[in-house]
Amino acid sequence: MLTLLQRREFIALIAGAALGRPPAARAQEPALPEIGFLDSSVATAAKLAAFYAGLKTEGFAKDRNVAVEYIAVEGDYGRLGALAADLVNRKAAVIAAAGLPAALAAKGATSTIPIVFAVAADPVQAGLITGLNRPGGNLTGVTDMAADREQKLIELLHQAVPAATVFALLVNPANPAAESQTRDALATAGNTGLQINVLPAKAESDFDAVFVGLADMRAGGLAIAEDELFISRSAQLAALALRRGVPAISAHREFATAGGLMSYGGNVAETFHQVGAYCGLILKGGKAADLPVYQSSRVELVVNLKTANSLDLSLPAALRDRANEVLP
Repeated sequence: MLTLLQRREFIALIAGAALGRPPAARAQEPALPEIGFLDSSVATAAKLAAFYAGLKTEGFAKDRNVAVEYIAVEGDYGRLGALAADLVNRKAAVIAAAGLPAALAAKGATSTIPIVFAVAADPVQAGLITGLNRPGGNLTGVTDMAADREQKLIELLHQAVPAATVFALLVNPANPAAESQTRDALATAGNTGLQINVLPAKAESDFDAVFVGLADMRAGGLAIAEDELFISRSAQLAALALRRGVPAISAHREFATAGGLMSYGGNVAETFHQVGAYCGLILKGGKAADLPVYQSSRVELVVNLKTANSLDLSLPAALRDRANEVLP
């Protein structure tokens, strides 16, 4: 009769034979290649689903033949440097970086591990790469090249509230793009004769002061600049705007679906599908330096009619007709 120890050894041997490899060989299997996904903003189902779908087009599936370490800092940019360094120490095979702050942190942490970014800025002007067609170095990625994003936000807001002549732009001074966003908005003022006031917010605790400032300046509306902190607090900003009776527009769809008046920005599904596909291509041996930056062309306007009615706004037919999506 077999002893308990002998029975255990026999079961282990049979299990190893069933898999075609002995237990010792299975214990020595190499770890899956890891993608470190560093997100300046917040996780959303749409973003992650698109990313994994992009990976799938290149033959990769999470936990089957690739590991994914996803980290979202929800606009807390101060954590990005240490987190990027940790991914480098873990020897990630690829780093995906969502948002300009994450992309810059990843670039600062490594010049050898491939980085695939998703940014709403000109990556050449931001110092990420040297050229769009041949990025050089260890970075490539996706951009919607929204150089005039803030100008478009204010123009659309003015269409919604044509009688207003004073508007405000909310920016995060901690965002590396804040200076260009401010410059863009002020250019709108020069071209249209509108008065544009820039209001800063580095943290959620600054939001109440922003809306007090809007009332003091009698602003006709608020444009919310592209920023990962503002994305992660879309619902709070939308609720504040509605409670204070402020027509507002953001670059992110989440704002409009949370009750904001409008959003105008890039397509999340297109952007992160391509990020996933590029990560897959690199895992298959492609070089970031040889992959041209993908320039997203899909920009979507979402209008929330329920919010417009709550604000007693009669939106022009031309604005409604222009919308890609009208929320009832």
